[in-house]
Amino acid sequence: MLLTETIAVALAALRANKMRSLLTMLGIVIGIGAVIAMVSLGNGAQNSVKERIARLGTTVLQINPQRVQQGGINVGGSMAKLTIKDVAAINEGAPNVVGVNYQQDRDMQVVWGRKNTRLQVTGTVQNFLDVRGFRIAEGRMFSAQEEAGRRRVAVLGSEALASLDIDSPGRIIGEQIRIASRAFTVIGVMAPKGATGFGDADNQILVPFTTGRFELFGTDRLNDIWVLAASEAQVDPAMGEVQLALRRAHRIRPGRPDDFSIRNQADFLVALNETTQTFGLLLAGIAAVSLLVGGIGIMNIMLVSVTERTREIGVRKALGATRMNVLLQFLIEAVVLCVLGGIVGIVAGVAGSAQMANSMGWKAAIDLQSIVVAFGFASATGVIFGVWPASRAAVLDPVEALRYE
Repeated sequence: MLLTETIAVALAALRANKMRSLLTMLGIVIGIGAVIAMVSLGNGAQNSVKERIARLGTTVLQINPQRVQQGGINVGGSMAKLTIKDVAAINEGAPNVVGVNYQQDRDMQVVWGRKNTRLQVTGTVQNFLDVRGFRIAEGRMFSAQEEAGRRRVAVLGSEALASLDIDSPGRIIGEQIRIASRAFTVIGVMAPKGATGFGDADNQILVPFTTGRFELFGTDRLNDIWVLAASEAQVDPAMGEVQLALRRAHRIRPGRPDDFSIRNQADFLVALNETTQTFGLLLAGIAAVSLLVGGIGIMNIMLVSVTERTREIGVRKALGATRMNVLLQFLIEAVVLCVLGGIVGIVAGVAGSAQMANSMGWKAAIDLQSIVVAFGFASATGVIFGVWPASRAAVLDPVEALRYE
């Protein structure tokens, strides 16, 4: 038998049992679709983390006070302090640092019109935008003169607008809001940046540091110091310089633990990215199990088909069909089932991931490589699980096959 005739016979056999062929393909369709959907959602999650890293800035360090602990036991009493003197120490002792921003923050009552809510109020200095990587969408940032003069001006984060029921940034510019019963004039609104590794920085209100210190917070303690390194290559040297400068400023003796923490936010998000990647691989592995089940289903159906068509095989071999002809016929049937199932599964996986992304708000990123691998796996499944049934059909004795009832 010619190859074209063998293919025609295989396809005719599949058409003769449409329902069985469709049900046999279903396992492959579900497996391929699940793998593509899970991988695309995992890729989307990783891309989201990468976007957050880009928004955050890979050269930014965050410094916070902490209790001194040794062996898990608190040995330093109350929480250590960070003050303006520490900022000066960093500026003097860290040449790889190009910007230092410091802030005080607290949740406070904020009133505008009839809206009364609680928001994070952050007292900071003018270089907040440069160090933290924010932009002004409307209006302006307060100046160094306004900060030194304790002016009651405020810059709103993009999410703070919704918290105050403000539908447009331009609507609030020049208007007054009340923070802890004190009137502040809104001079700017920041562009959205999105959630970072340590909270949602869009849902806050910025005020000049001296205004916040003397009129709102009543303390000289800093909640955070943010340090901007000159480049990614200078992050580690900058971290070492900052640590040394603060240990000197706090008079910490050698061998004693730090009473502050320095966190590289990019490291935090890279760890999150690794966790997301592992979880995505786990999901893809679980989905791949259905491919294995689908392959076993195809092998089972093909074995049943060989048994049902024993007499047909005997007739073909009696008319001159060789073992290779019979082997190819059944192998082609298995491969066609898997390839068609793979094509339908690819369409289902792409559509399913898009549907989940739209309905649940998840991000999905279709990976061409995952589609090629899934399709290749489907074809390989047809070959691997089709070989045994096809070989059983090929070795049937034509005389015994003709006698089969």
